[in-house]
Amino acid sequence: MSFFRHVALLVVLVLSGTPANAKPLVVGSKNFTESLLLAEIVRLQAQQQHIEMQHRRALGGTRILWRALENGDIDIYAEYTGTLLRELLPDLPPDADLVAIGAALKSRGLGISAPLGFNDSYALGMTRTTAQKLGIERISDLPKHVELRFGLSNEFLQRGDGWPALHDAYALPQKPRGMDHDLAYRALKSDSIDIVDLYTSDAEIAYYDLRVLDDDRNYFPRYDAVLVYRLDALQREPALAAVLQSLGARIDLAAMQRLNAAVKIAARTDTDVAAEFLGVKSDAVANSSRAIRIAARTLEHLELVAISLGLALLLGLPLGIFAARRPRVARTILSLAGILQTVPSLAMFVFMIPLFGIGASTAIVALFLYSLLPIVRNTYAGLTGIAPELRESAAALGLPYSTRLWRIELPLAARTILAGIKIAAVINVGTATLGALIGAGGYGETILTGIRLDNVGLILEGAIPAAAMALLVQEVFELIERRILPRGYNAGNARSRA
Repeated sequence: MSFFRHVALLVVLVLSGTPANAKPLVVGSKNFTESLLLAEIVRLQAQQQHIEMQHRRALGGTRILWRALENGDIDIYAEYTGTLLRELLPDLPPDADLVAIGAALKSRGLGISAPLGFNDSYALGMTRTTAQKLGIERISDLPKHVELRFGLSNEFLQRGDGWPALHDAYALPQKPRGMDHDLAYRALKSDSIDIVDLYTSDAEIAYYDLRVLDDDRNYFPRYDAVLVYRLDALQREPALAAVLQSLGARIDLAAMQRLNAAVKIAARTDTDVAAEFLGVKSDAVANSSRAIRIAARTLEHLELVAISLGLALLLGLPLGIFAARRPRVARTILSLAGILQTVPSLAMFVFMIPLFGIGASTAIVALFLYSLLPIVRNTYAGLTGIAPELRESAAALGLPYSTRLWRIELPLAARTILAGIKIAAVINVGTATLGALIGAGGYGETILTGIRLDNVGLILEGAIPAAAMALLVQEVFELIERRILPRGYNAGNARSRA
């Protein structure tokens, strides 16, 4: 999405008028390896049917993908029947079959493919050594070991088919810690925790020699992998039906485990692994040089920061000037800007999805809101901090307000205003890395990929340029301050406050 389209979206709050049938189909993926692999398999298989399809990578958790599908931000993604029944379609009975699921989805304008061929169920696991030492084979053995430390993925802790109901079904007394799914495996390896939630197709089960505990009370349902898609996508691309049919029953559990291991253990790209599975030529761009990858992410990151900061300046500066001129409303304006700053950044990104969908537009809106407080507050502080006698002298000369503002007050307050803009810019550079969680790109995408693949090099490939950009932004604003602020103004203002 271009710079000007972003600006138009944020100003008029409407999307561009591109006809729906001219858009390529979009497959989405969650933020874990298997989901990315399945999305790449779908994309490459669609390519064989001459269907143009884009992959919106690692968009987040289940709810984000589901909402993106319903809103039309994506057209298809891989889901699991247990998740549909327990989490997304709770009105259906827990033993509903695929026909009932399909009927419920059809009422929402959605469809479901035949199962892909494997059941990727939730489970609990622990190292084989610890399990043998304590004599643990089943989940029902866990209540006797209160000392066990649970490290469960954050999504599993909140899901309807996750920890709350599992805790009740097995009367588990432990209090789990929430953490990223991939980091939990590393915590288990380092003996920081004892129990993790896992997917039965995870490559780490064999790699870390884990024991998958028997679900002896049959709490977890089947999680057959399927493709959920928009019905209007079939109207736009009728050949998509052939793609869906060709993938039915094509991937068994052992094959999915091998695919996951090829990415997570052998450190191959998901595109290459998916292409090899399908027997087609890979079109991966991930093998490009590190310099090219960093350059691409830098442009994406700069776009997020520059547009959001520019919009914040357009609104924040006038608001700060207005607050300085109207003391009665100043408190309200500053309080509202302060409230926006207190909203957790990740929550702010998610809150914007219903309004702007997934991707860079949502990230820009969130960053724009975060930038307002330092700009508004410092503009207000700079203008109200000017010595009263200077204001009175300017008024006594009979200068109109606009002249006093531009020729006297703003130059005197410029140092404080620039400090606020600099703070907003530096904060934006760091916060923009979270935009990768909703498909906005930037350095955060590289960092998240590095975390998922346990690749320190990739993490640093995103983290170091992000830190360097923050330092560069700070230096640029300090240079601007030295260049445009007359020394007389600074010295005069300082003496007037003494």
